[in-house]
Amino acid sequence: MEIADIKKSVLLIDGDIFFDQSIKNLNWFNIGGKTKIFFKPKSLKGLIEYLKLYALRGKIFILGNGSNVLFDDETYQGTVIKLGKNFSNITLLDNETIIAGAAASQKKVSEFAKDNNISGLEFMSCIPGSIGGGIRMNSGCFKKEFKDFLISIQVVDFKGLVRSIPANKISFNYRSIELPKDLIFLSATFKGKVKNSEEINNYMTELNTIKNMAQPTKIKTSGSTFKNPISQTDKKVWELIKSSVSHEISYGDAVISKKHANFFVNKKNAKAADMKSLINFVKKKVKDQTGIKLELEIVVVE
Repeated sequence: MEIADIKKSVLLIDGDIFFDQSIKNLNWFNIGGKTKIFFKPKSLKGLIEYLKLYALRGKIFILGNGSNVLFDDETYQGTVIKLGKNFSNITLLDNETIIAGAAASQKKVSEFAKDNNISGLEFMSCIPGSIGGGIRMNSGCFKKEFKDFLISIQVVDFKGLVRSIPANKISFNYRSIELPKDLIFLSATFKGKVKNSEEINNYMTELNTIKNMAQPTKIKTSGSTFKNPISQTDKKVWELIKSSVSHEISYGDAVISKKHANFFVNKKNAKAADMKSLINFVKKKVKDQTGIKLELEIVVVE
């Protein structure tokens, strides 16, 4: 599908379409060039319309809150899709069950659960990503993960077919799931347990206090750069990096946080090339020093 064909179809699709859109300000690293097409559907109908028009003829990347992604400096030769506000609704199914749109933030879902006396999702208050992103990587912290509370998900594939997938039909791994890449998550159903909202709030406050003591805030970062290598060692990845690499190392404005060694930071105007160089340097140093091969947690989009 050529750009000219898509431009002709813009008025027929329920959504906002932009061409040669900068993606630098759409991610927490504040890094990246442009995307050939940026599409923000206003409805499921609009999303399906666009998918039927374009999906089988070009690359697609689904962008959530941009908190765990590194875009390339060059133009992305495809479509970046970011679900609009109509995909961020959160509703109560019963006194233990929540349905959350894929564009809803995990923090808002945890707050909604608290306000409705549902416990179990407190850990989400510490994760900056969207529900859709959380599904794709089986988000978690404080020994809790999406898989522990997920009942089902609703998806649409690149052909525009919508279906539900029960959680017991999904293979969950540490920070990943085994589902086709041509699925766009629309919503998720979670089940917790009834508990007093004040107790839930106190626990959320405790978790966030611990998080803020250990992790940097108000900086340009995508959080944990590498996964903890749980199959190779009991040590946390930040411990491996701290013992293997000097905190003073930098590539351009790409640096390692002094507060948390697994948080890589755009100090000012880092390029994707700078961040990739830092990532590759750290991977090599840790491998040389410890024999452990690190795996990225952030998603690199090229």
